[in-house]
Order: sequence, then C-alpha cells, then structure tokens
Amino acid sequence: EKIASEAESLQDSNQWKATGERLKALVDEWKKVPRLDKKTDAQIWKRFSSARNHFDKRRRQHFSALTKEQSSVREGKERIVAEAESLATSTDWVNTAKRYKVLMDQWKASGRGKRSDDAKLWQRFKSAQDQFFSAKNADLEKRGESMAANLEKREAILTEIEALLPISNLDDAKRKFRDLRNKFNKVGVIDRNKRTGLERRLETVELAIKEAEQEHWRRSDPGARARAHDVVNQLQAAIADYEAKAAKAESAGDAKKASQLREAAAARAMWLLEAQKGLADFTTA
Repeated sequence: EKIASEAESLQDSNQWKATGERLKALVDEWKKVPRLDKKTDAQIWKRFSSARNHFDKRRRQHFSALTKEQSSVREGKERIVAEAESLATSTDWVNTAKRYKVLMDQWKASGRGKRSDDAKLWQRFKSAQDQFFSAKNADLEKRGESMAANLEKREAILTEIEALLPISNLDDAKRKFRDLRNKFNKVGVIDRNKRTGLERRLETVELAIKEAEQEHWRRSDPGARARAHDVVNQLQAAIADYEAKAAKAESAGDAKKASQLREAAAARAMWLLEAQKGLADFTTA
C-alpha cells in the first residue's frame, strides 16, 4: 500500500530523473516485501503499475517534444552559423558588422537547444565572427597608418600652395596652383575630421587667385581704361575752364566770383588726382 501510494503521488511529477530513479527503487522494494493473497496483491500491483506507466508516458511525451524543440532550435542556429561563416571573409566592414549584430540577436532569440549541439554551433559562430572582426581591425589599423602618412603628404603640398601668396605673377601662380592641386587630390584617403580643415585652407588660396584674376581683368579692360581716361580728360578740361573763367572774372573786378570759380577748380583738381591714380592702375596692368 505504501509503495503504491508513493508511486501514485509521483506520477504527475516533472522531476524526470529523480522520480524515475525513485520509481525504480520502489520496484526493488516491491520485490522484497512479502506477498499478500493473490487478489489483494494484484489490485495493489495494478495501482502501482498504473502510476508508473502514467509517469513513463508523460516522460516519453516530454522528451519527445523536447527533442523536436531542440531539433528546431538546432536547425535555426545552423542557418545562423552558415550565414556567419559565409560572411567571415567579407571586406564590407560596415554592413557586415551590422549583419553580425543581427545574427547575434537572432541567436539569442532562437532559444536553447541540446547542450552539446549549442556548444559546437556557438564555437563555429564565434570563430567566424572572430575571423571577420580580426581582419576588420587589422585593416582599420593599416588604414590608420596609411591615412596618417597621406595627411603628412597633403600638408606638405598645402604648404607649397600657401607659399604662392601674396601673388606676384598671376600666370605663374595659376599654373603652379593647378599642378599642386592635382598633386594634392591624388594623395590617398585621410581622416574625415582632418580633411575639412585642409580643404578650407586650399579654398582660401584658390579664392585669392580668383580675386587677383578678376582684378587683373578689371585693370586690363580696354573699355574701363577708356572710361577712366575720359574722366581724366573731362576733369582737366573742367579745371582749365574754371581757371580761365576765374581769370576773366578777376580782370572784370569780380573778386567774389573769381574766388568761387577757383574753389571749384581746386575741388576738381583733387578729383583729378584720384582719377589719375585709377588711370595709372590701368596703364601699369
């Protein structure tokens, strides 16, 4: 009775290993106890056997479902590992690194499989991931050294470009700037944070050359030179006219008018000096 009762109390247990061992021990105990009358013995054995069968059936169902679940988990992780291994030699550093993160998230969400399967698959996944990131880090280190060397080259060329200022010979400055800029642009990649500052310095020299070019064009423009010459001639004629009229007024005894005319001539004489300076710019261009 005690053996059968204990077996019945264990038949719905989920402690599969411990309960299985206990039921096995109860069978051994059953064999050791004295036999009862055949009818009573059969009734109690039926209860005992039924409890054991109930537990065994539940255990088989549990492990069958567990096997299916673990098989599904293994298949899912095998797909993840297969993709991870296919990406191990990729050199698309940014996108592949992002994809490995997605694969890692998928791995975590896929659940637990059989311990031995999980361990083997994880080792393959980690090996592929380590291979990729080791290559990525080595490339970044190499590129860092290369970018540092390229930065030195660009700075040296930029120093030559900045030495073109101030401009003494426009044509020579334009030619040298063009050649040096082409040389500057052919240098390999540099750090993005450094590039902006160098390009700003390059643009400063380029702008100075453009402004010098515009000034040269302005000073060498025939139409502008002719207009400046006309202004000088007009002012010279106006001054001569005012001086003549002032002399005439003075002869006529009109000192006030003569003074006003000479003031007008003096004002235009100042304008003439500025106009002559402007004309000189053209004639020396």
